[in-house]
Amino acid sequence: MKKNHFLHILIALLTLSSCKKNKEYTPILSQTGDFKKTNQLSDKKLKGWHLKDIELDSFPGVSLHRAYDSLLIGKKGKEVVVAILDTKLDIYHEDLKNQLWVNKNEIPNNNIDDDKNGYIDDIHGWNFLGNIKNEDLLYQKYSCLRIVEKYKTYFKTIDTNSLNKKDSVLFIKYEKAKKELNHRLSEKSKDIDYGDMLLNSLTEVKTALLFYFPNGKYTLEDLDSLKKNHSKNKQLQGYILRASNFIKYGYTLKRVKDYKNSVITKYEKMLNTTFNERKIQGDDPNNIKDAYYGNNILHGDVPFKHSVGVTGLLAATRNKIGIDGFSNSIKIMPIVMVASGDEHDKDIALAIRYAVDNGAKIINMSWGKKNSLHNDWVKEAMKYAQEKDVLLVTGSGNDGEDNDITKNYPDDNIKGSEFLSNFISVGATTYQLNNKLKASFSNYGKENVDIFAPGADLYTTATNNTYEFGSGTSYASPIVSGIAALIKSYYPNLRASQIKKIILDSGVEYNIKVSYQEKKELIPFSDFSKSGKIVNAYNALIMAEKTARTN
Repeated sequence: MKKNHFLHILIALLTLSSCKKNKEYTPILSQTGDFKKTNQLSDKKLKGWHLKDIELDSFPGVSLHRAYDSLLIGKKGKEVVVAILDTKLDIYHEDLKNQLWVNKNEIPNNNIDDDKNGYIDDIHGWNFLGNIKNEDLLYQKYSCLRIVEKYKTYFKTIDTNSLNKKDSVLFIKYEKAKKELNHRLSEKSKDIDYGDMLLNSLTEVKTALLFYFPNGKYTLEDLDSLKKNHSKNKQLQGYILRASNFIKYGYTLKRVKDYKNSVITKYEKMLNTTFNERKIQGDDPNNIKDAYYGNNILHGDVPFKHSVGVTGLLAATRNKIGIDGFSNSIKIMPIVMVASGDEHDKDIALAIRYAVDNGAKIINMSWGKKNSLHNDWVKEAMKYAQEKDVLLVTGSGNDGEDNDITKNYPDDNIKGSEFLSNFISVGATTYQLNNKLKASFSNYGKENVDIFAPGADLYTTATNNTYEFGSGTSYASPIVSGIAALIKSYYPNLRASQIKKIILDSGVEYNIKVSYQEKKELIPFSDFSKSGKIVNAYNALIMAEKTARTN
């Protein structure tokens, strides 16, 4: 892609002091040109694409390398604590262990609440899903089930055709929850049927191929040879095709059985009205003041290994190991409140308050749900974060839906208006400069999604000192949190509301029409979010410098 394909709209010349005095830097504000070509890239070329620059590298990344190579030379940022509200974290990972927040007011392992914050030995963070016996809640009910359970009897006993204002609001919530619950039950049947199909198909194929491979062992090369030698046997060709696919995609008999068992286990908890999902914590889930439960164990094996990838994108140590995060000045405060299923609003609210009270300036919340039983608790906690000047960042969701139509939690919207100035909702983009720029899975919304960030095919940390590619708005969110932390590190006097404004205003516009919801119609990428932009670290730092000078 040639640079003369780009039209630079220069709305400001902002001066940023660096090691060269009075050096002028020009922000990248708009990109247009011939973006029709689709680039299918190898894993090697995709590694770290999200940190690259549209002008220098022809990738719609966030220009972090460019920022370090020009704006941050010779500068040292201040420590910034970022809370990661998520699953358990591999705190011993080679690329994360040096970035952990340390509670200096707590003496390790003395079983005393030294700082008197209500949480004993919280050296690096807190686990709201554990207990003093080191047991963990691995599965939680869906919020739709909680709501239906709570209001089902009530709405059976009253006339729903003549409801007062309060009950009308509750009934709308109840009906929405019922709709999602029916959808979840349908998904359960499909998942179980899919597991049965895989197991039956794999068993059938193995049985059929025993005639040719009596020991039951064969490779792709063996199957290719068999295919050539029996080209006229159509039934055998079908078995060979299925066997080849099972090998290519790693579907061993053990893996298929494990999948089927995991599906059954998952739904036995998440859609089971009799499942006591608070037995391990032992708290009262309907009392927000019953706040001091859990344990300090942040590391461990869970079915849903999510936090490690999120954390790596944000704060992996910038060295020659693995990947690069946004800054070595970032210190991560892991707070565990996510398991398979939907997060409890009580855990969300308490986790936000814990993060705020213990010094986090940015809170990353890479999760979401369609229904909320106690959203008032969450909103109060979010307001508390705003009062304490803490920025909240979350992914928009992975359903490919319009958040202006279908509500997604958490959000900062009450009756069509924002009630917070410290909340950012993030959609996900791809590396492709064409109609696939918006990730197909990403939720969007001109009113309820603030900005987009890279969120597809991102190479990040995985458990046990490994690395892997992943996608989701869960991964777009820490990209924005990382930029926010970078700004806060170098410009610590900027407030959360100012950092939010800088991030939204300094993004890059891409004049591309993109597809959505499997429709043939293409619409401008700028129509998918409030800002219409993709975040850019280079631009944000330039704007932060100007804002800091005028404070």
